[in-house]
Parts: sequence; structure tokens; C-alpha cells
Amino acid sequence: MSDSTAINPVATAELDREWAKSAAASLRHPLTRALLVLTLTTGLVDAVSYLGLGRVFTANMTGNIVLLGFGIAGSGGLPVVAPLVSLGSFLVGAVGGGLLAKRIGNRHPQHIARALGFEATLIGAAAVLAAIVDVRPSELSGDAVIAMLALAMGVRNATVRTLGVPDLTTTVLTMTLTGLAADSPAAGGSGKGSARRIAAVAAMLAGAVAGALLLKTSIVLPLVAAAGLALATWLVYVPAVRRHL
Repeated sequence: MSDSTAINPVATAELDREWAKSAAASLRHPLTRALLVLTLTTGLVDAVSYLGLGRVFTANMTGNIVLLGFGIAGSGGLPVVAPLVSLGSFLVGAVGGGLLAKRIGNRHPQHIARALGFEATLIGAAAVLAAIVDVRPSELSGDAVIAMLALAMGVRNATVRTLGVPDLTTTVLTMTLTGLAADSPAAGGSGKGSARRIAAVAAMLAGAVAGALLLKTSIVLPLVAAAGLALATWLVYVPAVRRHL
């Protein structure tokens, strides 16, 4: 990188966008791998919230809105307060993530490090709370864990949104699955991007399976795993991208 580029925030931001776009072409790209790990953590986090905290999502807000609607209608004994806590916390986190992106988004390594630091800290705090308090659905302890997890996911979603890597939003797979089918040879497409899309689906599925299995032992274990993966992504990805820049 030239000296003029190094001191030009606009040029740096353009370089980051182009580099991020190349992540869509290869599973070996550091950013692709980082986003796939975060996709896996989504399965862990939503396993905790949905299976352990009373049928609420903290990462998948589409599902959360639907469950909220069911709860308002009084169907299936689904809660109303917990989805509202999750939704409100997610939006607060997204606002924070948006402000973070506007302030330091042109300094990619620092931006990602800060966002992952927030995520690891919030999920870690949820794990600590779950370790010292008997966390139960529909109680203050459960709502507190829901709030921390949703806050973390809001920050992450706002951060990943600025990267704009196709099919790797880390929390939602609807468009990923649509692209997988619509661009497949069976639909007359080239099948380009299928490996990335399948990897994203597999990552979230693996996270959900792991989260459900760990939850059978303790609610703390999947939270510790999710926090650890966020921290590991920070420690591996940020130095790698700094070497690139």
C-alpha cells in the first residue's frame, strides 16, 4: 500500500470494499472463513435462546417477529415479553454497530476488532451470569441473558452489513437458500457461489446441533463456546487482515 493510500480514509475504505467483495469468490479468503465461524455461532446463540430461554430468537429477527405475532395472538403459549426484549436489544445493538461503522468503518481492522470485542464480551457476560444465577425463561435472569445476546447480535449484524459479502450475513439463510436453488443448474443457472452458500448453511446447522447438544448439559457451555469462537475470530482474522493492508 502506498503512503498516500495509507493516510487517505476514502482510499482505504474503497480498498476494503474491493477486498471484501473477493471473499465471495473463495472459501479460503480470510473474511469468508471469519464470517462462516460467526454463522456457526449464530446456531449456538439461537439454540440457547430458543431451547433454553423460552421460544425466542436473539439472532434471527425474522423468526423472532413471527413468534412475537404468535404470542400476541395467544397461540401455543408463546411469550410476548421475551421477544420484545430481544427485538429492542437487537435494535439498540444495531444502532451501536451503525455508529461504530460510521466512526471507524474506514479502518477495517480496528472496526472488526471493536465489533468482535463487543460481541465476545456481551456473550461472555451472558455466560458468566448463567453460571452464577439460575437462569429461567420468563424471569428477569432469562430476559437479561436474552438482552445481552440480542445486543451482541445487533452489533454484529450492523457490522457485517457494511461488508456486503453476498450470502454471508451470518444470521439469516433465506436469501442464501434462494440463491442456491435459483442459480443452480436445475434452474438454468451456472451454480456459481454454491460452495459458499452450502458452507453457510452447514455452518449454521452445525452450530444449532452443537448448541442443542451442549444445552443438554448446561446453558453455560454453548454460551462459552459462542464467546470463545467470537474471540478466536478476532485473534485470527484481525492480524490476517492487517497483514493484507
